[in-house]
Amino acid sequence: QVQLVESGGGLVQAGGSLRLSCAASGRTFSNYQLGWFRQAPGKEREFVGRISWSAGGTYYADSVKGRFTISRDKAKNTVYLQMNSLKPEDTAVYYCAAGRTVLSSMRRPDEYDYWGQGAQVTVSS
Repeated sequence: QVQLVESGGGLVQAGGSLRLSCAASGRTFSNYQLGWFRQAPGKEREFVGRISWSAGGTYYADSVKGRFTISRDKAKNTVYLQMNSLKPEDTAVYYCAAGRTVLSSMRRPDEYDYWGQGAQVTVSS
């Protein structure tokens, strides 16, 4: 059974940093993208970025480009979301997800098969 477990959320002041982790288990992810999404209250789930598990290539939403970095540690089966220069508008529940690699930007939630439980990130002004 595939499990994705996020950790590392919390409260931070604007301009600060947080790192989220997503521990993956239950299958091999060699043909998968590991993505990060976020959802603020009353809003739709929003794509943040993704990483190719095998090749390590990354792709980000414009709203976080240059501030957020996704990486993975194959030995630990863990994906990370390093968030710097945080803004109040980054406040949301952050989810990691895994989806089989397809020839698209993979920005839509329905392109992902497995989801974590979410981690709350709150940025105060």
